[in-house]
Amino acid sequence: MPEIHVRKTFMTQFVALLFAAVLGGFVAAGAVLLLDDDGTPPAASTTTVTTTAARSTSADGGLSAGGIYKRAESAVVEIQTGNATGTGFVVDEQGHVVTNAHVVGDSQTVEIRFADESTETGSVLGTDQSTDIALLKVDLTGHDVKPVQLGSSEGVEVGDPVYAIGNPFGLERTFTAGIVSAVNRDITAPNNFTINDVIQTDAPVNPGNSGGPLLDAAGNVVGVVSQIQSENGGNIGIGYAVPSDTVRKVVDTLKTGGQVEHAYLGVKLQQTDDGIRLSDVNNGDPGQKAGLESGDVVLEVDGTTVESASDIQRAVDAHKPGDKLELKIDRGGDERTVTVTLGTRPPDAQ
Repeated sequence: MPEIHVRKTFMTQFVALLFAAVLGGFVAAGAVLLLDDDGTPPAASTTTVTTTAARSTSADGGLSAGGIYKRAESAVVEIQTGNATGTGFVVDEQGHVVTNAHVVGDSQTVEIRFADESTETGSVLGTDQSTDIALLKVDLTGHDVKPVQLGSSEGVEVGDPVYAIGNPFGLERTFTAGIVSAVNRDITAPNNFTINDVIQTDAPVNPGNSGGPLLDAAGNVVGVVSQIQSENGGNIGIGYAVPSDTVRKVVDTLKTGGQVEHAYLGVKLQQTDDGIRLSDVNNGDPGQKAGLESGDVVLEVDGTTVESASDIQRAVDAHKPGDKLELKIDRGGDERTVTVTLGTRPPDAQ
């Protein structure tokens, strides 16, 4: 999580272990997979189907699926780093391109391929491992690109139709459709912290879709496709997208050359029958300095009752380094309040 390395359930620990396995080039059963592609072609042959032109509007006057694709297609680009292939999308006339941090890795420049199959070298302006978001810059001169808009993910609900455009297995500009399967999911970021409020979708996405847009029925971006959960490395209808409200904050910071900072508490959490217990308090970190101890059960954060580890994660995420966070805890039957001055999240979860 943003600043808290959580051990709240078996699944949390399981995902963290598998994340490391995926980075090593290995896929295990039940893994949560990053969706960049190593260039290996799909096992099965593909068939191109030609159809008549899709209508741009639906029966109720809104955008049809085809209309959404036509509106967004020129903004979606393929990103190649030499080691991997992913997807990105242009968000303004200045040539800013959003993708995943794990797509660009440590690269300072990337090759960007447009819808007209022309290519340009793009520069990496910055990355944020904690949200798995990267911002690139590319020259749009001579390219017919209509940027897509970052919409708001706040109102996204289960059942909403969503659409993805990407380059799965190198199959350029693949368009898929589905619904929002769940909201407020948690996934593990490249630095092993947790990304909160993630959108789950059944829109088919596969390796190569990483960094592509998840679009709503108005054609606005509500998420950035990042991971899938899979038993065999293929799509089983569980994809995850970083919410656009999170993306916007990161992009705004990276545009100005800033470094994204996240608040940090410095504890590990465990779900128990008694509630959310501090299984470990890192020595020298903000929680320990404020007097928190291993074994404390967190009852409230800033006056709000804690029901899950995610409640604590989100509370910390809502603050900046240097802000104060008030925790009501139970220590062996004795309730007390501890005020923590939050620190800055380190590069990796320990």
